[in-house]
Amino acid sequence: MKTSFYELEAETLQGNKVKMSDYEGKAILVVNTATKCGLAPQFDGLETLYQTYKDKDFVVLGFPSNQFANQEPGNAKNIEETCRINFGVTFPMFAKIDVNGSNTHPIFKYLKSQLGGIFGSRIKWNFTKFFIDKNGKPVKRFAPTTKPEKIESFLKNQL
Repeated sequence: MKTSFYELEAETLQGNKVKMSDYEGKAILVVNTATKCGLAPQFDGLETLYQTYKDKDFVVLGFPSNQFANQEPGNAKNIEETCRINFGVTFPMFAKIDVNGSNTHPIFKYLKSQLGGIFGSRIKWNFTKFFIDKNGKPVKRFAPTTKPEKIESFLKNQL
């Protein structure tokens, strides 16, 4: 397994490879998302955080996953359109991935190994959030039900 977040990479919804080292020096919130989830209104709060703090070296990285109740059934084009049109998402969104099981994406393998949760390292549901500080160290894991607004005071202290 990779030993640093910055050694990892992922593919965007448009099919471009992105190295996480591109985000070096930024505070990062990694979120597994699903557009058909009851928690999908969190996209609005995530976008607000991104817009408010992006000039202070903060970024939200969204990773769609269809592993929870088939709540992200669409293809990359559907996901991108839904995120942009329904939720106004402008933060980076990546290709659909697995966050649990044998095909877990390396980014989520790494984050889960660094920050376990209530159910061990397993992701419980959509909108689990991982905060990575400006040095690339995973520092905090937030539950799916933790709304982005509730993260803001923590975020301010980290920036």
